[in-house]
Amino acid sequence: MYKLLPSVLLFLILTMPYSVIAHEGEDHAHDEPAAGSSSQLESGNGWRVIRSLEIGTSGKFVHMVHIDHSVYTDKTIYSAAINRICPSDTEFCRIRFWSQERFIPEKVSLTTEQNKQLKAEYLVNKTAGTHQLRWSCSVDPDKKHCF
Repeated sequence: MYKLLPSVLLFLILTMPYSVIAHEGEDHAHDEPAAGSSSQLESGNGWRVIRSLEIGTSGKFVHMVHIDHSVYTDKTIYSAAINRICPSDTEFCRIRFWSQERFIPEKVSLTTEQNKQLKAEYLVNKTAGTHQLRWSCSVDPDKKHCF
């Protein structure tokens, strides 16, 4: 076969795309990624969408976002996520933010503990004339703005 130096061979294996190694010799089709799979979810510096959950069968979604705990008081991180997830022409968009991934719910409804750990919530509903961004008091201690 090929006579390569072990270090060259190791370099080639390490730089080869994983899919080439993992699928070598396979002869089958793959299912399409599921809605909300990590390959389709948005992310940015200091944040990432963990899941997007549909509200009933409305076609409207709540985006569950993890903010890095080390930057959860930096409001610019939230703004960056909002601008990426909810373009200005969006009719409806709701985002909930947590700094600890273990509290991010699997369902739209929140438990008491998940609600306590919520860091911020953004909602725009142009039909209802709603546009709000609310903060937990740990992010914005001003009692006029925090929940």
